[in-house]
Amino acid sequence: MNTDRRAARLVALGALVVGAAVAAGAFGAHGLKAMVTPERLAVFETGARYAMYHGLALVLVGMLVRLWPERSSAFGRVAVLLGLGVAVFSGSLFALVLLDLPVLGAITPVGGVAMIAGWALLAWTMARA
Repeated sequence: MNTDRRAARLVALGALVVGAAVAAGAFGAHGLKAMVTPERLAVFETGARYAMYHGLALVLVGMLVRLWPERSSAFGRVAVLLGLGVAVFSGSLFALVLLDLPVLGAITPVGGVAMIAGWALLAWTMARA
């Protein structure tokens, strides 16, 4: 895949994640507020907040692909780690709250580790610039 297409797809993916984070935040603030405890609502809001941060990060990574096309494969790995991280981290928190399945909290750290690894790989990739 050429770098322009990769960059555009990463920006589009990031924008979709940000939009979903806004929707999740609104749903939590308006739809869930009367249905769950404040503690569970806080967990849901954490999932929305981290989805927002990492959606914006995916937009940034897409822009970096345009700036440094020679590093596009490394940026692609960063995007995979961030995307998987947000899917597992935020997704498990959303499911934990919506399905009332505390056991799902056991997989949340896997998503956190993937996000941390994505940020570390981004730092390492940029340090080599």
